[in-house]
Amino acid sequence: METRKIGGLEVSVAGLGCIDFGWRIDAKETVKVVAAALDAGINFFDTADIYGKGLSEEFLGCALGRRRDDVLIATKFGLDMGDERKGAQPAYVQEAVEASLRRLGTDRIDLYQLHRPDPATPIADTLGALQELVRQGKVREIGSSNFSVNQIREAAAARPDGPNFVSVQNELSLIQREALPDVLPECAARGLAFLPYFPLASGLLTGKYRRGQEPPAETRASNRWGPQVFTDKNLKLVEKLVAFAQSRNQTLLDLAFAWLLAQPSVASVIAGARRAEQVRDNVAAISWRLTAADLSEIDEILSRP
Repeated sequence: METRKIGGLEVSVAGLGCIDFGWRIDAKETVKVVAAALDAGINFFDTADIYGKGLSEEFLGCALGRRRDDVLIATKFGLDMGDERKGAQPAYVQEAVEASLRRLGTDRIDLYQLHRPDPATPIADTLGALQELVRQGKVREIGSSNFSVNQIREAAAARPDGPNFVSVQNELSLIQREALPDVLPECAARGLAFLPYFPLASGLLTGKYRRGQEPPAETRASNRWGPQVFTDKNLKLVEKLVAFAQSRNQTLLDLAFAWLLAQPSVASVIAGARRAEQVRDNVAAISWRLTAADLSEIDEILSRP
């Protein structure tokens, strides 16, 4: 599989988002999903301490087992884990990384990401703590998530004397394009990798949903997860995108991946999966490369009311 750079890491362009582990699937099903990802050539697994309140990291570590050295693990810290365990204060950074290392069953984290900015802590203090983890060998690269352009710039200026963020993980998809006009160009200008989360817009871009039809059972829409995505306006846009993909003998899923991978700075599309066949479908979707004419036509579709 093609790889792209996140700092000094070479990650597969199809990654695996692990948000479902410990939440929507148990340890046994996690093993199946991780095995399918490894078999398909995925080497990049993205999780967070908050996912399943630690269970995602735990399940992922157990599922990888002896294959740990074959892969790159990204995790995140900073969201509320209970008992005042949250934020980006230096003391908590050290506590959080030790907890993640234990749950993952590993001696290092390949990409350690601040899950969101902490307004109560100067970013220079957080970066200082993260740089110390890099020095100790507990973390290889550090990244940010949910950062605005101004926050990216502030972080870049805060600690110019040591390792700094090499990536930004923000929401991006054909449906949610807020990062497109500013954060992505900033990443390109600074040489930062961009990791789109919710790349399939909570499942809307899988092709399972149509206007006027009940959502399939056991899907996020049927469980009222992310209802703000499943609007009539977005479903109309999906119909146009489906027609475009079909005109090229491709699927909506193929288009969702191809469009993201055509964006400057995108390193890996970290879609989640609850079943092995979803992993295989996601990996199959990365083969389409959009032309400049394709991208122009897609832009036109996206810009129409």
